[in-house]
Amino acid sequence: MRDLPVVLDGFKLTVVEPPAPKTRQDANGADVPVTDRDGVTQFVVSLFAKLQVQAGQRAPKGEEIKVTLTADPGEGFPEDTRVQLIDAKINPYSIESPDGRTVSGIAFKAMGLKHATPAPMPPRRGKDDGGES
Repeated sequence: MRDLPVVLDGFKLTVVEPPAPKTRQDANGADVPVTDRDGVTQFVVSLFAKLQVQAGQRAPKGEEIKVTLTADPGEGFPEDTRVQLIDAKINPYSIESPDGRTVSGIAFKAMGLKHATPAPMPPRRGKDDGGES
């Protein structure tokens, strides 16, 4: 299966490395731009993803992810910017290395980035207002 939709609404995504054209090394060791089947340059951004929690709760450890962007996100996404991914997808992969090891994981991709505005967390309901605690 490819291009599985992923919902990251419960995570804070912060730019660690700003978007840049994605490159790979050719047979001669030179960096060449990565393009899609239509010849459109792909971009890559590194984000730190951390679970959003209620006030007073401790968030589990976050993780840095690299996301391939299928379009130029434009200017305005420097380091430490909070963002959201547009049409985020994941693709599982498994690759045999030359030494016979298998490397597996998931690759993130999205159509682009947009600025995130911190959304207020819903109030926690306690015993006094009809909720459970």
